[in-house]
Amino acid sequence: MFIPPAQVPWRIALPRTAAAVPMARAVVRSALKDMEHTTDSDTAELLTAELVANAVEHTTAEGPIELVVAMLPGRCQVEVHDCDPAPPGSLGVPGPIEEPDPWQEHGRGLVLLRTLSSSCGHRPTDRGKAVWFTLSCVPRQQRRHPAQTDVPLT
Repeated sequence: MFIPPAQVPWRIALPRTAAAVPMARAVVRSALKDMEHTTDSDTAELLTAELVANAVEHTTAEGPIELVVAMLPGRCQVEVHDCDPAPPGSLGVPGPIEEPDPWQEHGRGLVLLRTLSSSCGHRPTDRGKAVWFTLSCVPRQQRRHPAQTDVPLT
């Protein structure tokens, strides 16, 4: 019996500049297109952009930012690693999501992350932390074209 190998995650080092955000979006788009599963690419790109922007703007430690995109059973996981061990705002705090101040420019990224992802969180790493989210996905061959129906043609 043939057992397909596990898919190797995509990994890329990103600069600690605003240029990292469009680079990360492009990597996620390419990784999802290349993988044998499908998920909502627009949501994955949006949430990735939020995590990378937070890493660029809010982390105090020097060092690279690393983006990791991996397929796990039934889901896609995106991680952003940085060298700052401090937890990302209220991401790890259980309970209801606080509404951001509508007059403030910042404060919506983690709300989007908690609202749009299947799950999210952070964990310590040897060099700092990884902030992650998952989105549900299905194998390509199981997806149905919108024009397909179960109603027989007469």
